[in-house]
Amino acid sequence: MNQGWIYHDRVPKTAVGQSLLDYYTKRYRHSSCDEWQSRIERGQITVDGQSAQAEQPLQANQQLAYYRAPWQEPAVPLDFEVLYEDDDVLAIAKPSGLPVLPGGNFLENTLLHQLKQRYPQAPPSPVHRLGRGTSGVMLLARSPLAKTELSRQLRQSSQGKNHAASFQKIYRALIGPSDLPDTFEVTTPIGPVPYPVLGTIYAAIPTGKWAYSRGQVLQRCDTQTLLEVTILTGRPHQIRIHLAAIGYPLLGDPLYAPGGLPRAVAASTKLPVPSDLGYHLHAYRLQFIHPRTQTSMQLTCLPPPCLQLSPS
Repeated sequence: MNQGWIYHDRVPKTAVGQSLLDYYTKRYRHSSCDEWQSRIERGQITVDGQSAQAEQPLQANQQLAYYRAPWQEPAVPLDFEVLYEDDDVLAIAKPSGLPVLPGGNFLENTLLHQLKQRYPQAPPSPVHRLGRGTSGVMLLARSPLAKTELSRQLRQSSQGKNHAASFQKIYRALIGPSDLPDTFEVTTPIGPVPYPVLGTIYAAIPTGKWAYSRGQVLQRCDTQTLLEVTILTGRPHQIRIHLAAIGYPLLGDPLYAPGGLPRAVAASTKLPVPSDLGYHLHAYRLQFIHPRTQTSMQLTCLPPPCLQLSPS
């Protein structure tokens, strides 16, 4: 069991006059109206530090707090290998299955919590994120200089206009049998679309933000295709969405269907969410400029067997 958590909100102007129950029901749709009602009645939600009623109308800038009781988190792989470390930079090999940040049912079983345990005085700060099911190289900042400079490099790279950007991420990915050309590009826009329970989810959508991925076929066989994908922008779930958008979702991806939209599931079936596992994606190589020495660095993380080249 973890220690529980307190979720803080400040009432925005758009919610003024809403009841406390309506606010939580509409804003956090992972729980039903009855569940939020029960939490309010048990005193788990306060307004400006005071117990509140479900029908109490909200006022601008009031402080809301939801006290979530301790819960048993799903088991995840908690250990990670250090690939490189100095006073400014930490690079690790994140295992598949380990969430980076708290969210949903994960609080302490996250990379962020493990970093706080290993570096209690000054926990490194993630420069970028990898999805829960994605393994491989992940970069973290250990100094204010590194946090500022690496964030700048990442922002510059994410604009996608400079193909020779200093911050570059190369992945290994596995799809089904394909007739893709040996090299290909995908520029499908990515943006939020409505999604039950979560409210919105990222997908391929014409009104989304421009996104750019470059792909190369490394190996083909009758049942699967091994790819190397370089992303020149940093949209959420970009590789999963882009490959699905061109008709080739990642093998085992429970969420994205051909076309780049969430899969349609029966009403009685549990809806897939981005953190669900099953797909094969690995951050293979990361290139950046060291924030202090200004030297170009390239770090590689050995892929799992299914994403390695098979003997010919």
